[in-house]
Amino acid sequence: MKTIDYYNQYADQFLQATLYVEMESLYQPFLAELPDSARILDLGCGSGRDTLAFKNKGYQVDAIDYSEVLVERASQLTGIAVQQQSFYELDMHDVYDGVWACASLLHCARNRLPDVLKRVHAALRRGGVCYMSFKYGTADRVKGGRSFTDLNEVQSKDLLKQFSKVEILKQWVTVDRRPDRDEEWLNILWKKYA
Repeated sequence: MKTIDYYNQYADQFLQATLYVEMESLYQPFLAELPDSARILDLGCGSGRDTLAFKNKGYQVDAIDYSEVLVERASQLTGIAVQQQSFYELDMHDVYDGVWACASLLHCARNRLPDVLKRVHAALRRGGVCYMSFKYGTADRVKGGRSFTDLNEVQSKDLLKQFSKVEILKQWVTVDRRPDRDEEWLNILWKKYA
């Protein structure tokens, strides 16, 4: 089973597991870096939970996801026309003040991460910020029908070192907020220099 098939097949279970997770403590450092009327891209929006939260806080939000079923669910939840698109196809320039990639780029093949981050970098305005999160570790693995690229602090720094004019603002580890999980996550907040 491919990762995309997993999300199309188990979309409703995924929504139930993730929709009501407390996220405010993760939003705060990201939103603190943005102007009031910021334009945000929710890259791999899943259920649309974060898109809706940002919309309700008054931000302009665009959202994409690769799963057609999740695009449908997220569009219903948010009232926004979520686009079906892969992060491999992102092709925008100087559009966003913030890119939110919460638990989405962890499905990016490791050897394609630099290209995807180059696309994110291009989509950001100067001074724009990107939040991204990965399961903590060093492995490339398949679990339950989904492919994962895990990341630790050293790998994250090596990855972002490939870009000039990028600064890591904050890097921190959290424990999964779902009640039945105890996995650790690496959270990364980085900025495109003005």
